[in-house]
Amino acid sequence: MSYKKTQLSISLFAAILLALPLSLIGAEPSEGESAYEAFSSLPTYWTPSLSPDGTKIAFVQNVEQEEAFAMLATFDLEKGEKHYLLRSDNERVKINWYNWVNNERLVVSARYETRRGTTKVHDTRLLSIKFDGEGGAFNMVEWERIKRRAGNPTHIPQFHDDVIDWLPDDPDHVLIALDAEVLGLPSVYKVNVNNGSVSRIIRGKKRIRDWLTDQQSNVRIGISLDYDTGEREVFLKEGDDWRTLFAYNAMTEKGEYPVGFAKDPNILYFKGYKDDYRALYTLNLKTNERTEVFADDGYDVDGGLIYSPVTRDAIGVRHDGRFYWDERYVGLQNGIDKGLPDYDNTLVSFSDDEQRYIVYSESDVLPGVYLLGDRKKGKLDVLFQQYSQIDSTKLSEHTLIEYEARDGVKIEAYLTLPKGEGPFPTIIHPHGGPGARDFSGFDYWTAYFTSKGYAVLRPNFRGSRGYGYSFAQSQMKGWGLAMQDDITDAANWMVKQGHAEQDNMCIVGASYGGYAALMATVKTPDLFKCAVSFAGVSSLKHVIIHSRRFLNNEFVKNQIGDDFDDLEARSPYYNAEGIKTPILLVHGEEDRIVPPLHSRYMADQLEDYDKVFKYVELESGDHHLSIQRNRHLFFKEMDMFLDQYLKPVSKDNGVKAGVTVE
Repeated sequence: MSYKKTQLSISLFAAILLALPLSLIGAEPSEGESAYEAFSSLPTYWTPSLSPDGTKIAFVQNVEQEEAFAMLATFDLEKGEKHYLLRSDNERVKINWYNWVNNERLVVSARYETRRGTTKVHDTRLLSIKFDGEGGAFNMVEWERIKRRAGNPTHIPQFHDDVIDWLPDDPDHVLIALDAEVLGLPSVYKVNVNNGSVSRIIRGKKRIRDWLTDQQSNVRIGISLDYDTGEREVFLKEGDDWRTLFAYNAMTEKGEYPVGFAKDPNILYFKGYKDDYRALYTLNLKTNERTEVFADDGYDVDGGLIYSPVTRDAIGVRHDGRFYWDERYVGLQNGIDKGLPDYDNTLVSFSDDEQRYIVYSESDVLPGVYLLGDRKKGKLDVLFQQYSQIDSTKLSEHTLIEYEARDGVKIEAYLTLPKGEGPFPTIIHPHGGPGARDFSGFDYWTAYFTSKGYAVLRPNFRGSRGYGYSFAQSQMKGWGLAMQDDITDAANWMVKQGHAEQDNMCIVGASYGGYAALMATVKTPDLFKCAVSFAGVSSLKHVIIHSRRFLNNEFVKNQIGDDFDDLEARSPYYNAEGIKTPILLVHGEEDRIVPPLHSRYMADQLEDYDKVFKYVELESGDHHLSIQRNRHLFFKEMDMFLDQYLKPVSKDNGVKAGVTVE
């Protein structure tokens, strides 16, 4: 059956889902369960992946019982057997990612909370385990095996999970990059996935931080970076020599970056700039001819290459979902979209013969669903639901809008309105990063807000990625300036459009969004009725001080600035005296990305000035609300806080007290 003629029938219930124990399937909310808990539950399943022969599926399952935990499991499609391999409480050790290395074995990245001296950081380790759990897991990179040959045996690498090639023609080995000899300068090692035996392939050199292999699994590219100056070079290995392909300053210039090889080892894919926007190109390494492969007018091309397990060639790029140039995959994608026309459908996993595949489907109002596809049978079966407890009929679709900032710059944003007629109590919800970007599709924060009757606007303010080099670079030393004004202008746009009332808006954000929420209380003290900051930055000066412990200190200074007077002027912590807005501060006790001192210091300052605030510190909490009890607690606190400060819409709109009236 050709891809172009694929016809799909959609099964409402899958044998796999029904085969799992009822206690491990996402249950309907129990009586008396608070409304927010449906949205603050971790996704029941995530990242399912097919074994190379397509006979087994691996997946991670979040189980919420008396004690919540995450579990890596497999299911044998032929035998109907399930196996539970690894269990994590999502606290000290987390399942970071996993990958089938052959039909019998998986490689798993485990992330640990550790210290380097006095600095709290994350380490990773690489585990190997059979699909049925037999024999348990073992640490693939055994440091005692390597340190004897390392030039610096007292240095233990922080990250052990940088796999640069899965060696599909050698299912017993993988290639990893490991900075065993010099901190931050990795060598390439070949590691046996069955017993952990290791041999060095290439020793680190030329300040190379990243390595790239071709489709024949030869190490061909080394990417260097001087953390002090920002100078980057991309080297091509030619015999024993290294030729410079690209050279630029990563702090101040656009530059080009390799992303992978075609099946033809002389064709290299790279990201470069077409005017101000990043596009995908190929470079012929023999002729130096450059060819444009894909560009998206007005947007950067994001994401890595997609390869066919059959042809071993690049067939597309992960950009705003997936974009394919291979006609076989275009036909398959079109067939799936025809069968599921109301959803965004993404192919996420294939068997090596491409006969079986997994599709992830979602929409603004459909929490994600994984489906198992079979080309021979021409159908899709529902595999897993991520949030089966959420009533999708109460969710609202997003609208992509554009508003004009005060200086004329056009800003995109996603508007989500609840049921009823406005104006509504409103949440301005700036994203984290700031070098990130909001998209359409299901978002559990937005779904929770709109289920309560709140309108939500998510602005992709200056500094957001995806809108060109100049737009992204405007965040450099710009925190609290124009990019903050973009958020203010978003709130004013909501009022002007009649979606919100001037005195009935709150600002809610996490990480950089938490900084923006706090900075809004400083810069526009009368604009918002309340502000919620989860894991927010409060002192830019302390960001710079903390960054001195890391290799990328100069990059952080280039982004944030290094004039302490200027940093204080753009920091909520140093400007708390003028705050009028009630604030909810929430931070994880073990946050390694934004240390909790930011919220602790801010809380102390607010208390000194006798401001209205509440500070909640989440026990063992990280930057991503990975622990179930913490996610529930945060939403509980936010739920009560918003109810206290946002006025409900009138009864005429069918909504009162933030709860939909049936």
